[in-house]
Amino acid sequence: MKRNKLYIFLLIAIAFGYAWLVFSNVTFFKEKHIGCLFKKVTTYPCPSCGTTRSVQLVFKGEFFSSLLLNPFGILVATIMLVVPFWIGIDLIKKSDSFFKFYKASEQFISKKPIAILLFFLVVLNWYWNIKKNI
Repeated sequence: MKRNKLYIFLLIAIAFGYAWLVFSNVTFFKEKHIGCLFKKVTTYPCPSCGTTRSVQLVFKGEFFSSLLLNPFGILVATIMLVVPFWIGIDLIKKSDSFFKFYKASEQFISKKPIAILLFFLVVLNWYWNIKKNI
């Protein structure tokens, strides 16, 4: 993926993430809990169930509660906070440090042992979500 397309895609995705956080905090929608489609169909939580609530806890400063609810929330909140600034700095300085970091991360994650480890962590998180009955 080209740098500018990646930056645009990520900024739009993060904007939707912030919109979803606002949307999920509106009182009307709290009363009519939207919830996870996967859980509604299967009755089991998905690996990312609780991530929105976990991100909300991070933004409230409740890191330990966020970690216990769903560790993905800390990762997502970090991305939502850091990436827009990093991309903004790249655009201002006309550099591509984030793009280089992204490409290096992509290569690292694509290594078979790392991919297997990450897959195992997602499955472990999913098992934990099922046990917690999120």
